Amino acid sequence: MTEPTTAPDAAAIHARCAAGAAHVTIEAVAETGSTNADLLARAAAGTLRGAVFRIAERQTAGRGRAGRSWLSAPGAALTFSLAWPLRGPLHRLAGLPLAVGVALAETVSALGVPVQLKWPNDLMKDGAKLAGILVETHAAADGTIWAVVGCGLNLIMPDELEAAIGRQVAAAPWLARMDRNELVARLLTRLAAVLAEFDDTGFAPFCERWNALQAWRGEQVNILDNGNVVQQGRAAGVDEHGRLLLDTPQGRVAVLSGDVSLRLA
Repeated sequence: MTEPTTAPDAAAIHARCAAGAAHVTIEAVAETGSTNADLLARAAAGTLRGAVFRIAERQTAGRGRAGRSWLSAPGAALTFSLAWPLRGPLHRLAGLPLAVGVALAETVSALGVPVQLKWPNDLMKDGAKLAGILVETHAAADGTIWAVVGCGLNLIMPDELEAAIGRQVAAAPWLARMDRNELVARLLTRLAAVLAEFDDTGFAPFCERWNALQAWRGEQVNILDNGNVVQQGRAAGVDEHGRLLLDTPQGRVAVLSGDVSLRLA
């Protein structure tokens, strides 16, 4: 087997994308602070003219939900963001991180790496986090809502990086053996299709697919906010708005997304 390509190449990614992603501008850089921050700054400045996909071999200030840092090493992970114009309104986008999770999970599962989804924004493999999703938005003056969808996907996990992260995390060495540009093109192609569908339909058509991939379905869980337990119950999937459903002694309740973490009770 030939050694797989590790450095992303914009032209090679574009050549491998399906027609539904052909209009996306692709940028590949060796290093940046945060691909999400880069694209959000352009959205705020009004310089985005269409969908832009930006991938960095290394991010020095990558971040996840609730301002948490995302640590990675060059060549060990895919770190990218996709800026996509949506019609809105803003409140309709609550389920977008979950729809993105479906896109990523279905893609990597089809490539031979079975994963599950942890509400609201993580991909899990063998009970540990494989990938995280961060969706940020900017409302333009013309009414366009720019969604910037960021993803960090672990491919390999060096011991020193796992020690720096401070908890067990998952890796996907099988994906690391693929040509990196082919892998990225498959992810981008699926993301473009899902974002176009979401803009037309919202989250509801993705609900059943998300529930089929849910980690810990039927398990007792805690919902934490800033480290404090605010809800307890049995995980029962999500509803058509992307809210987590918990079965509690008082009945079924719906939990909104936001800065909430899910943990086994």
